[in-house]
Amino acid sequence: MIPPKPQPRADKVSLLQYLRLFRADILSAQPARLYRAWMAVFKTPFFHSYLCNDPALVNRVLVERPDDFPKSNRIREGLNPLLGNSVFVTNGEVWRRQRRIIDPAFEGGRLRDTFPAIWAAGLAAVARMPVGEVEVEAEMSHAAADVIFRTLFSIPIEHEVASAVFAEFRTYQRTQPILNIAAFLPLPAWVPRFHKSATKRSAAVIRALIRRLTEARAAEIAAGLAPDDLATKIMTTADPQTGQRFDTEEMVDQVAIFFLAGHETSASALSWALLMLAMDPDTQEKVAAEAQALGEAPEFAALSKMRFTRDVFREVLRLYPPVPMMVRENAEPEVMRGRNVARGAQIVLSPWHLHRHERIWDRPDEFDPSRWQTEENRACARDAYMPFSAGPRVCTGAGFAMVEGVLLLAQLARTFRFECVAGREAVPVAHLTVRARDGIWLRISRRELSA
Repeated sequence: MIPPKPQPRADKVSLLQYLRLFRADILSAQPARLYRAWMAVFKTPFFHSYLCNDPALVNRVLVERPDDFPKSNRIREGLNPLLGNSVFVTNGEVWRRQRRIIDPAFEGGRLRDTFPAIWAAGLAAVARMPVGEVEVEAEMSHAAADVIFRTLFSIPIEHEVASAVFAEFRTYQRTQPILNIAAFLPLPAWVPRFHKSATKRSAAVIRALIRRLTEARAAEIAAGLAPDDLATKIMTTADPQTGQRFDTEEMVDQVAIFFLAGHETSASALSWALLMLAMDPDTQEKVAAEAQALGEAPEFAALSKMRFTRDVFREVLRLYPPVPMMVRENAEPEVMRGRNVARGAQIVLSPWHLHRHERIWDRPDEFDPSRWQTEENRACARDAYMPFSAGPRVCTGAGFAMVEGVLLLAQLARTFRFECVAGREAVPVAHLTVRARDGIWLRISRRELSA
């Protein structure tokens, strides 16, 4: 089964044409040759960009020498009003200190501890899901936001502050362009970035709401009344090297990225997963059967029984990685595939192209969950599969996201049947994450559950 894929641009376009295409959609702004190229070079008057699909180069940047390829400051330009100095945009010792505090919240038994909250969010998503012709991206955004608030602050999406954050974030998404002028022009720090006033207003509202939650939690911690959730774990964890904890503003930065990354990426993956089930009824029935075998109140160990659903979600992440491209900057001169790469060049790593690379994957554009049962494809995954990045900067919530995705997909498939809607093709586009240009519309009906 061949799922939707964006139409690539012509091989040669002017810089102005490229900027217009890029502003509309990152994916269709790229030429078809990137699905076969090991490396491609894009030059502007202001910087040179190198897109690397060669697994050896990807490994060099992310795993072998990550300190020599820090995150590009150009990426933070558009996100700065909301994310501040969060772990998503920092580098060096600041980033290492942040990860030393954050990572323990997502390690070991903490995933087991979040299982009941994720399951409850899935039940709530099932209860909210309408039947008929439904735009499922909006529903999955709601569900993913609910997971974030339940696991982070032990409150459902219906909570006054949580619902306000969710509503304001949708406003923020409508006002925030992917392309800020400073992403292309190497401007000094003192030059204004010209963010839209609506973008800055929405970011300020979101940060103020998050600050309310953070300050309230700090008071609960001081009084010994705080629930044992992710926020409490992070706020009470001291950096083992300095003994310092996050202050309020630092915690606001981190919660903002947890909400942005955790909510946006999960909503993207779940939406495409439901479309794949609708396009492949046999796969949908297998997922539903596996989910119905779980019972009404499964324990964390039940996840190990959901092998097929896990492979379905893996395949969705291969075809539709929520974050389609990552940008690094080389700190020192490099030689890449025989080319001299000057210090300060932009190094682009594209999960979108790597996951569909014609020289790496068999039938790269096909949706086939069974590929994950073959050693050949598992070997491909070791070299060319990075929906959560890789190396030291791998997403700290990668394991969390896999639990969430598998559980919610199972809960939805066991209760509903999903079918495609004629005339409602889902065309992938990418800004912050991979979404559908006009949404993902499915016909949803309730299953007759056996006693």
